[in-house]
Parts: sequence; structure tokens; C-alpha cells
Amino acid sequence: MSTSAHKYSILLPTYKEKENLPIIIWLIVKYLGESGHKYEIIIIDDGSPDGTLDVAKDLQKIYGEETIVLRPRGSKLGLGTAYIHGIKHATGDFIIIMDADLSHHPKFIPKFIELQAKEDYDIVSGTRYSGDGGVFGWDFKRKLISRGANFLSQILLRPNASDLTGSFRLYKKNVLEKCIASCVSKGYVFQMEMLVRARQHGYSIGEVPITFVDRLYGSSKLGGTEIIQFAKNLLYLFATT
Repeated sequence: MSTSAHKYSILLPTYKEKENLPIIIWLIVKYLGESGHKYEIIIIDDGSPDGTLDVAKDLQKIYGEETIVLRPRGSKLGLGTAYIHGIKHATGDFIIIMDADLSHHPKFIPKFIELQAKEDYDIVSGTRYSGDGGVFGWDFKRKLISRGANFLSQILLRPNASDLTGSFRLYKKNVLEKCIASCVSKGYVFQMEMLVRARQHGYSIGEVPITFVDRLYGSSKLGGTEIIQFAKNLLYLFATT
């Protein structure tokens, strides 16, 4: 079956991404349009106070309702539930999850699709830690925390994936549903648990090196309390897997 017969649903959870949304959508349309794949972009806005949803509505007028699907929620309910909400409305057989803050470049999506089609992987994960992947715009402390978190996770969980805390991935739809159904954590650790559950279910994981760029507009979501949460959750996961 050629990739062109497949449809890809891109889930974009947003919260205060007014400046970034037009750019990320333009880039997704550009790279997926050029590669000729069928796709839809599902924007799940969690009641952003900055008018992100109005921007999304304008984008829908530009690109059409087939391409841009709006599935907003009333308030900030977290990443895991945003994906569950998005999957319910997704009509693609593959789901791509990525951040809306331009830290994930859509130019990598065709590479994810290509690798998945070639090897029939259940999951393709973008990795900052192998090949020519990398991180730009982070200070030493951020890099150290990220590397450290990843290193710790590798040792404790052995997930067969080099980048556990990244959130730029392609999943077969049923695989994503199963992984989410068995997840218990929320927030930052959720991405990591997804791959741990995938390993438990025996799913195959392919990797594409990506470059991760720190967000251009707005502030980063990762603070000190989140790091403590992360460590706690990691230990919990280790104890239960």
C-alpha cells in the first residue's frame, strides 16, 4: 500500500500560541502539500485567553475546513486529554503529534512518514539525541536537565528509543489509542510514559533525527516544579513497569 493512500491527522494542542499558529500551519501545509500526502490539522485549543482560537478560525477560512479542523475545549485540561480529545475527531489512519510553538519543524514530517512506510513501524519518534539531531536556543542548564532526564529514563526504563521526553511523533492510530489508554501520568512525563507503554505492548519504534528549536514567542512551559514532578513520575513509572 503506498503512503498516498493513507491519511495523516496532525494533533496540535494549543494554549496561548497566537503568534506561532499561523507560521506552524503554513509550514505544515507547505511540507505536506509538497509531499502529496492526505492530511488534516486538528487544533485543540484549551481556552487560550490571548485569542488563539480566533487566529485558528481565520486560518480555517484560508486553508479550508477539510485541512483545518477546530476542536476547542473550555479550559486548560492537559496534554494527555488533549490527545484523547483529538483522536476522537481524527479521520486519519496515522496520528502525528507535535508542539505548536515552532520547536518542532514540520519539514521532518515527510521523513517520519517515509520511514514508517518503509519499515511499517508502529511509532516513529523524532530524536534530538542521535544522528544529526540536536537542540538550539537552550542554555546549558536546560540542555543538562533534558539530557539528564533522558539519560536517567534510559537507564531506568530501557525503552528502545533514544529520546524519551520529546513530543514529536507519528503513531498508527490504534497504537496511540492503546498507549494512551494505559498511561497514568500527565504533563511533561506523559510523552515518556507513552514510549514505555509502547515497549510493554511490544510495539516497534523507529527514529528520525530532528533539530529542536526553543520556542520563538511566549515562554517555555518547563520550570523548576516541573523538573521535580518529572523526577517523581519517573520513579513511579520505574516502580510500576
